[in-house]
Amino acid sequence: MTEQAEDTKGPLIAARERGPGPGRYGLPSTCGYIEHDFTKTKSPAYSFGGRLENSMFKKDCSPGPGYFIDPTITKTGKDGTPSYSVLGRQKDPNTFKTPAPGTYSPEKVHPQGERHAPAYSMGARTRFRRRDGTPAANSYTLPTLLGPRVPNKYSSSSYSMTARAKTGGFSEDLAKTPGPGRYQTTQPNTVKNKSPSYSMLSRSYMPGDSTKKPGPGAHSPEKVYVTKKAAPSFSLGIRHSEFITPLIIDASD
Repeated sequence: MTEQAEDTKGPLIAARERGPGPGRYGLPSTCGYIEHDFTKTKSPAYSFGGRLENSMFKKDCSPGPGYFIDPTITKTGKDGTPSYSVLGRQKDPNTFKTPAPGTYSPEKVHPQGERHAPAYSMGARTRFRRRDGTPAANSYTLPTLLGPRVPNKYSSSSYSMTARAKTGGFSEDLAKTPGPGRYQTTQPNTVKNKSPSYSMLSRSYMPGDSTKKPGPGAHSPEKVYVTKKAAPSFSLGIRHSEFITPLIIDASD
C-alpha cells in the first residue's frame, strides 16, 4: 500500500509507461463509405461520372451555363443609356487644380448688350528687326586734344619723365662696401659677465590617486539587506532520474 501511495503521489516517469497514449485510439470515420463506422447509419453516396472518351460526345455544340449575355445589347442594338465611371487619383495633384468659388469675379463681367470702350495693349518686340549696320548716336567720339596725335590741331611740345640713373648718381657704390645690416652683433655674454638665464618648465601636477571614485548618487543604501532581518529563501534543486547508470570506478587494491 505504501508503494502504491508513493507511485500515485510521485511524478510520472515516461519510462514506466508501457501502454499506448490516449492519442493512439481513434473512432472510425462517419464520412464516406470506406472504413465507415458500422454502428452508424450509412447514407447513400453519389459520384460524378467520368468524361467520355468518344470525340463525338465531347464536342461542344451549344454554350453551357457559363454563357454570359451582355445586358446592354438588345434586339435593336446597344442600349443608349449613358454610363459613367470614376477615374483614379492623379499621381501629381498639381497637374490640374479645380478653382474654388472665391476664384470667380462675376462683378468684373461686362453687362451683355453694352458697348465696350477701346482697349489697347503693348505688343512684344518683333524678332524680325531691320539690321542695316548703321551705328547709333553714342558710337561716335571726338578726337582727343591731348598728345601729338591730333589730326587738325596744333600740338605743343610734350615731355616725358625718365627714371633716375644709378651710374654717376649719389647712390652709386663704387667701392662695393657692405652695408650696416651685413655685420653681426656680438653677444654681451662673450665680453661681459654672463647673466643668469631662466627657462619655463612644464605644468606640474600634485601627486594623487588618479582612479575614478563613485559619487554620492552611485550608492544605494536602501538596497542593502546585510544589516537587516531577511526571511528564509529556498531554491529548487536538480531533479535526478533513477534510470541514469551510476558511476562505477574500479577500486585499486
